[in-house]
Amino acid sequence: MARKPAAERRNEVKAGIGNDPAFAYSALPGVADEMVDNTGAVRPVWQNLLSALSRMSEQELMERFARADRYLRDAGVFYRAYGATGVSEREWPISHIPVLIDEREWQTLSEGLRQRADLLEEVIADIYGDNRLVNEGLLPPALIAGNPEFLRPLVGVTPANGHYLHFLAFEIGRGPDGNWWVLADRTQAPSGAGFALETRVATTRAFSDIYAETRVHRLASFFGAFRDALLGDKHGTEGRVAVLTPGPANETYYEHAYIARYLGFMLLEGEDITVVNDQLMVRTVAGLRPISVLWRRLDASYADPLELNQHSHIGTPGLVEALRAQTVSIVNALGSGILETRALLAFMPTICRHLRGEELKLPSIATWWCGQKSERQHVATNIEKMVIGPAYSRMPFFDDSGQSVLGSTLRSTARDSIADWLATDGHKLVGQEVVTLSTTPAWVNGKLIPRPMSLRVFAARTDNGWQIMPGGFARIGSGDDVAAIAMQAGGSAADVWIVSDKPVEAHTLLPAEETFTRNMPGSLPSRAADNLFWLGRYIERAEGALRILRAWHGRFAEAADPNQPLLADVTAYLAAIDIDTEKAVPESLLRNIDSAVYSASNIRDRFSPDGWLALTDLAKTARRFKEKVKHGDDASHAMTILLRKLAGFAGLVHENMYRFTGWRFLSLGRYIERGLHMTRLLGHMSGPEAPDGALDMLLEIGDSVMTHRRRYNVNTARLTVTDLLALDPLNPRSILFQMNEIHREVEQLPNAFVNGQMSPFYREAMRLHSGLAVMTPETMTGEVYQRLERELERLSDLLARTYLG
Repeated sequence: MARKPAAERRNEVKAGIGNDPAFAYSALPGVADEMVDNTGAVRPVWQNLLSALSRMSEQELMERFARADRYLRDAGVFYRAYGATGVSEREWPISHIPVLIDEREWQTLSEGLRQRADLLEEVIADIYGDNRLVNEGLLPPALIAGNPEFLRPLVGVTPANGHYLHFLAFEIGRGPDGNWWVLADRTQAPSGAGFALETRVATTRAFSDIYAETRVHRLASFFGAFRDALLGDKHGTEGRVAVLTPGPANETYYEHAYIARYLGFMLLEGEDITVVNDQLMVRTVAGLRPISVLWRRLDASYADPLELNQHSHIGTPGLVEALRAQTVSIVNALGSGILETRALLAFMPTICRHLRGEELKLPSIATWWCGQKSERQHVATNIEKMVIGPAYSRMPFFDDSGQSVLGSTLRSTARDSIADWLATDGHKLVGQEVVTLSTTPAWVNGKLIPRPMSLRVFAARTDNGWQIMPGGFARIGSGDDVAAIAMQAGGSAADVWIVSDKPVEAHTLLPAEETFTRNMPGSLPSRAADNLFWLGRYIERAEGALRILRAWHGRFAEAADPNQPLLADVTAYLAAIDIDTEKAVPESLLRNIDSAVYSASNIRDRFSPDGWLALTDLAKTARRFKEKVKHGDDASHAMTILLRKLAGFAGLVHENMYRFTGWRFLSLGRYIERGLHMTRLLGHMSGPEAPDGALDMLLEIGDSVMTHRRRYNVNTARLTVTDLLALDPLNPRSILFQMNEIHREVEQLPNAFVNGQMSPFYREAMRLHSGLAVMTPETMTGEVYQRLERELERLSDLLARTYLG
């Protein structure tokens, strides 16, 4: 039978996936497409998904997409974008239609990437070792010696576990001929693996039914194998595995926290670590503890200000010396960023033949380093097919923030001067063949539209060699322009499904039931304890301010006179603690809430998504109220709403947070701040000079009006209010209740007893608790409250010196 023309077959494909014009998909002319082949036929791997999509109405699709978006929003997935207006947090930009690749094709890709990973290991070992590649003319000396990523202090430093590279990422793309190319190697501190996991979860929320029947390879086994490999590199039972992050300001900090939490590793910043006797140690509330394996997520030059970048404020002095002593393994080795150099792609084919006696199974994008005469001439002659960019750049041309020049866009006069430019600055430049990347379907304005894409694929060194993540994520362009693929340029990310024609094994990171053990939580870094402590204080400080402001506005609504004695007295008190009643929602209240959010943001790996959402929702609501709430009933109602949201956050933390050391520091922050709050209030409002109504207002602020009526058969009086709010051990708002709780938590802290004796901090907490416990309402004078306030502040300082320094 005669074969039908391609155009006719393409129309049949359109008709076969439904009559809805949204699914009338056509690939771009002359561009490879992931969903349809060069005849216009839908690839078999896509047919199940496309058939399911065609049966859905646009409303159903929107509802499914909304489920994915809601998951990412609820999980708090974000990245930071840098632009002319500054830095902003953006929700993870998901492209809801996954990219599907057949398992057989993926196996071929994986073989090429494993070969490339081994080759990169050999290259980096030579660069920092014997230097044979330069000596034998396979690498230009200038490309190494003049490279800012070449770290001379690391020359001759052999990794403790024998390997320089442990976790890699590759940017790959399919060209017009359908073949895959490596666009860039990621060896410095590859990002995106955590985002790939979250993108997978979000996509399966949208297409759970389709995903379940499509036989997609899972991702958990990849992470499990890498986790086991890192744990296997620990030195004895005392060693720890940690993830080193530059901190919350980094664009991918969310991923650092997510990966640490997912794999059960500590998340550390440079200031958390010190080097003692060439051993890397983490500062914890229980003292210094050794680190055996460090998965760094910051650029190598910032890792050690003593020997590398002296201006770094995020590194650890002495880290390089610890590497020389081989007391710690680091992922990836410091200096490995040199492998990302764009110009290096030009030499990889020759190096592969020389070192391994074979061709690259997965070739790099065609690259010419312009430090050589023949290469300069080739680039100048073929300028209309080239993109010219910095030789030392670590980014592919579509990611380098406009530093590259596309030859086809140059005017004829500019092209004439290219040869002179290359002759002058050739050693700083590379020419790369312009690649038209393949497209994949994206849902745009109610239709499936082809968009350019590249894949970020991850490789992990395991006990069984390099393992390739079965998927990764695809970066999808926001338009036809390849340069718009980058996230910072408005691109989006799609899940990648590696589809098998047979059932796939479901994996989990949890151990089998028969090997069940209960692992105790790891040591708490001092910085994390500090943030938890201050999170507790800021939250309680905000709650105290909200309760006073609600009572103040409630009385203002009745009197409409801020000069009324009680209101004036409370206004003066609020001014003394930096709360201005001129505004219905004072700026200092917002600062306390923002400070709580900042403290929580520094410990995202120890914070539940629900707790984070509740806290950020509180902050957004408070900001919104600032713009529209008025004094009186309106403000009183607003304070009630904020108190409820704050109580929701506190309830989530109380019910969900594991009762270990971190919980104790959070609780101590709350108890100390609540004790201070009530001490100051009672000292100011329960004395003989207090205006009428002050005692009733105290009970309202202390949320104890009903309790007072039940416990005392008299009207409010100074002694009864003092007894209930200062000395009642059963009232959660009383000062003594806070001291009881402080005493209980302190005795559970590390090193509460040293050589059988109380630590100075524990002794001070005991003294303060005992002194208050023997007091009576009659003895609680203004001077006593002032002394108690000073002692609580001193207790806070002593805690900081003991555990948080």
